[in-house]
This record gives sequence, structure tokens and C-alpha cells, in this order.
Amino acid sequence: MDRQKYLDEIERVIREGKFRDDWDSLNNFKVPEWYRNAKFGIFIHWGVYSVPAFANEWYPRNMYVQGTPEFEHHRKTYGDQKNFGYKDFIPMFKAEKFNPDEWAELFKDAGARYVVPVAEHHDGFQMYRSELSHFNAYEMGPKRDILGELKKAVEKQNLVFCASSHRVEHAFFMGPGREFDSDVREPMKLGDFYWPAMPLLDLNDLYSPAPPKEFLDDWLLRTCEIVDRYRPRLIYFDWWIQHSSMRHYIKKFAAYYYNRAAQWGDDVVINYKNDSFMFGTAVVDIERGQFAEAKPYFWQTDTSVARNSWGYTEHNDYKTAREIICDLVDIVSKNGTLLLNIGPRADGTIPDEDRNILLEIGRWLKVNGEAVYNSKVWRVAAEGPTKIQEGQFTDGKSKEFTPEDIRFTVNGSSIYATVLSYPDDGKVRVKSLAKADGSHPSPFDGIIKDISVLGFDEKPVWERTNEALNITTKNVKSDKPVVFKIKLE
Repeated sequence: MDRQKYLDEIERVIREGKFRDDWDSLNNFKVPEWYRNAKFGIFIHWGVYSVPAFANEWYPRNMYVQGTPEFEHHRKTYGDQKNFGYKDFIPMFKAEKFNPDEWAELFKDAGARYVVPVAEHHDGFQMYRSELSHFNAYEMGPKRDILGELKKAVEKQNLVFCASSHRVEHAFFMGPGREFDSDVREPMKLGDFYWPAMPLLDLNDLYSPAPPKEFLDDWLLRTCEIVDRYRPRLIYFDWWIQHSSMRHYIKKFAAYYYNRAAQWGDDVVINYKNDSFMFGTAVVDIERGQFAEAKPYFWQTDTSVARNSWGYTEHNDYKTAREIICDLVDIVSKNGTLLLNIGPRADGTIPDEDRNILLEIGRWLKVNGEAVYNSKVWRVAAEGPTKIQEGQFTDGKSKEFTPEDIRFTVNGSSIYATVLSYPDDGKVRVKSLAKADGSHPSPFDGIIKDISVLGFDEKPVWERTNEALNITTKNVKSDKPVVFKIKLE
């Protein structure tokens, strides 16, 4: 590829399009309706790091960090890093059992509406056909265009195809390998697998030494190549794009992406973390966490079926489908969407644990989806004693919900009240739907026409008082959230 010619083309698209590479112009971005309505997506972390399948997807970095379990495991299992480096896993990444149609069918059965495979993770291996580096799945390893095959299969199931780029962290990701005699010390140049392997940085210092300009230009080209080749409707970025050196580049990319989408007639969105984008120019993402209260703006949580890793390992610590469903309901009630990650094995098979969790979520959504898909926030998002810890990386411990913990959404002429932990006695008190009497104002002033329980034939008995809407069932039993559909006149 003629890199300068591509950079010039990017500038032309920005110059001639509606969106310019400045925050004032990018603030004209609108969140797509398809995205607002989808509420649930699948994230896929799959790459060369699934071959060692040890610790987590940061294995390619930590195998070069002296003294870490990954460093010791690598030497014991594969030998010295000088003789067997991370690049030597590539021929072992064969994806010989990868069936994109089976994956897409599973995602459909899980109730997902959009799919976000990782196009390139921090390790620098592209999971797609590229003209910018030979270190990609089309030329090495599987020798298949993984991203292209997934796009075709996903769209066949009428799901929205998206992609993520974690490329920017590659600037420093392999840096520890320069500190001792390893294969990372081999001469490198633009386009090589480990390049630039910068020294260790203070990852919280947004003004730490910047990557070389060649790397930043290459980041822009790679990301635009994904857009032009695969037309994803969503691009997800990991956290280090907040670095000061990236400000100029992320604005250029956003303008290019939004303008290209306009040319194609697509509605697209960018996900970002922290404050890397100006508020209102893209959609904020909370990694492994969520907001405690409803927000007036749309947002996303990304988390994984496993607590310890995004990629496949032999010892993943899995969540239960129930706790993921509870999180989904909580997030949607607060104007968010959930992007749930799975980690396939190196051969392309999806572990039974991942598969069973997805299918269990799908069965729940098949019954209760009208409380989730296309829903909107109500004037009250939640009630009950259990407090949600706000912020990133807060999902390490399962939340203990009670029968008093209820979440609300609106869809059409109905309010949906989802009881996160259904009581054994079948008696539910919904305080936010109490009857107002003047002295005791209620957030709800409508007239209830009917109440039903999604997935159950039983007609509940209900009564509104000044304290609560009291609902009683005799035969409703479930170890997962139960949804009351409250139809209004």
C-alpha cells in the first residue's frame, strides 16, 4: 500500500465531508437508533494469545516481564524467550475448527443484536486481511480473513457487524522484551510484528513519551483500513487512545469514519473510555463496571463471561448467566447497553461454559426481551436496597440482589418492572408504582389497565395503595429475574 496516498485520501474525505476533525464539528454526531434499541451485543477476544491460553490476553506482554507467572510459565513450557518468542505462537494459531456460521447462529440464539470481534489486540496481530502488515490472519496462522468471514456470517443472521481496535497499546506492549535477551531485541522497523516496543511507561501519565509519528500514522491507516474494507457499524477503542499524542489522530479518524458512513448511508458509532473523546462526539464505555444511576445520555458496559480474562484460558473463572442477566437489566434501565465478551479456543471452538451462558441468556431474552429491546428509561430506573458500585473494574464480585431490588423500563404503552431476585412467597411490593394521595407524591400517575408476568400463564393479584403496588403470585418460581408487564390505559 502507498501509505502517503492513503493518508492524503483520508485528508480529502475529511475536507470534503460534513464532519471535520475538530470537536465542534464532531459534536454533530447522533447516536444511531439501531444501537439505542439493540441493548445487547457480543464481544469476541480471539487471537494468538489463545494458543498459550495462560493467565489472560496480556500474556504476550507479561511473558516478557521478568518475575511474573507468565514469564516463568513460558520458560518452563516453551523455553527461553530468545529462542521461543511470542511470534512463534503464530504458526500454532490454526483456527482449524473455526465455523463463522455456527458462531453467528449462537450469537443470534443468545439474543444479541450486534457483534464486535477484536480486529487487532495489543499484541499487534491483525485478525483480518491487511495491506499494511504481513502479520495478519490472512497471510499467517489460520490463513483466513477472520473478520471478513465473521462479517458475512453475522449479517446473514441479521445482526449488526462491528469491530474493535486495541492497536494503540501496541506501542509499548512488547517493551519489556527489550530489557533482557529476548527476541524482541531483534532489529525492527515499521510493519514488523513487535515494533516499536517502546520502554515501560507510566500508563496513567497522559503526557508520557509519545510513540513515534510513524506509529501514530500507522494506527490511523490501520483503523481506516478496517472501516474501508469491512464497513463496521461500530468501532470500539480501548483505553490508551486518551494519551495526549492521540488527540489529533482520534479526531481525524472520527471525522473520516463518520464521513465514510454518510457516503454509504450507514448510521455508525464509536465507543471510547475515560475522557479520550469530547463528550457528545461518541458513546462512552465503562469497562467491567457500570453507572449507579440512570444517565440522560446513552452509554455502554463491556464485560466478560469470565472474571479473570477476556481471552480463553484453561482456568477461566466464569460468572453465572443469572448475574449477567441482572447486570443487563440494571444497565438497560439506566439508559445503557451491555457488550458481553467470550473467548474462543485457538482452534476456533467456543468453550461449553461460554456457550451455555450465552444460550441461558438467550432463553431468558426470548421470553422477556420486550422489557429490554427497543425500551426506554422510565422516570425511575431502580428501587431497592442493593447499591451498585459505580465505575470501571467493579464486577469482580457477584452482587447479592433482594426481592426489593426492581428495575424499570418503558416500551410502548407498558411499564416493565423486573424483580431481580424473585421471592419464594410470590409477594412483591413496587414502591415506585404507589398511588399518590396528595400528601404522598408518587413518580407514577397513570392508570393501570392490566398486569401480567412474562413467561407465565398465571394472572397475578394486585392492589395499589399509597405505599406501593402490591403484586401476588402463587405459582411463579424462577431463579432468574421475573418481569411484570404493567399495561396502562
